[in-house]
Amino acid sequence: MPHNHLSPSVFPYTWASDWGQDQYGLWQAFTYRNVRHAFRWIPPGTFMMGSPEDEEGRYNREDLHQVTLTKGFWLGETTVTQALWQAVLQENPSHFQGSEHPVERVSWDDCQRFIGVLRNMHPELQVRLPWEAEWEYACRAGTKTPFYFGGKADLSKENVNYSGDWDKWGYEGETNPVKSYLPNPWGLYEMHGNVLEWCQDVWQGSLGKQTVTDPQGQAGGDPKRAKRMFRGGSWLYGGRLCRSSFRFRREPDFRYYNLGLRLSLGH
Repeated sequence: MPHNHLSPSVFPYTWASDWGQDQYGLWQAFTYRNVRHAFRWIPPGTFMMGSPEDEEGRYNREDLHQVTLTKGFWLGETTVTQALWQAVLQENPSHFQGSEHPVERVSWDDCQRFIGVLRNMHPELQVRLPWEAEWEYACRAGTKTPFYFGGKADLSKENVNYSGDWDKWGYEGETNPVKSYLPNPWGLYEMHGNVLEWCQDVWQGSLGKQTVTDPQGQAGGDPKRAKRMFRGGSWLYGGRLCRSSFRFRREPDFRYYNLGLRLSLGH
């Protein structure tokens, strides 16, 4: 059954070029300069963010705590492709070229510039980066295991683009086109591996174990220059760094060829 409970009150939005509902739930897409990009409706709910202390490969910064998201939101069905980035900014910084490959070598600052231009071109399309809690909630899609499809024993190159090792990086790899692997139960592709995905949040080394509602991160120091979050693992990383709860940070001007983005539409 599609997870269409508590559907958005306005659907589709005026910018949508096509829309519908399938086994994963509601979806809608926009088309810009002949490039189509789809979003999935993520309903509100409560989940356990972080990892239990007995999860293999966990880091201490993955505090297990209950999070409630009281409002649903839309999240990109895939990461932003090179085709969409090129259509918006007329440039392609990616190391691994391919129109349907994820854009990479983009900094958090670059993502804000991309989002700003897209908003100006499409004023009713108020895209942003997802908050860290939104990202993990959507990645898990109702699951509690290290990956939405299970644990370490279930991980393979058949379901995730990663180094092929649990702990070691693999520099001989590369990105794959989006939708190369089966989606998670909410219709989202490559939430594990392929490219890391920037989040909006300022980095917090500890999220604490208290129950929280609608967290949107906290500014530390200068919020314009503070380190920012990314999630999801990548083709370069070992499986340990592709788990649902893995979290890390870099400076907002940092770029690397395993780091991209996924768009959110808020509520």
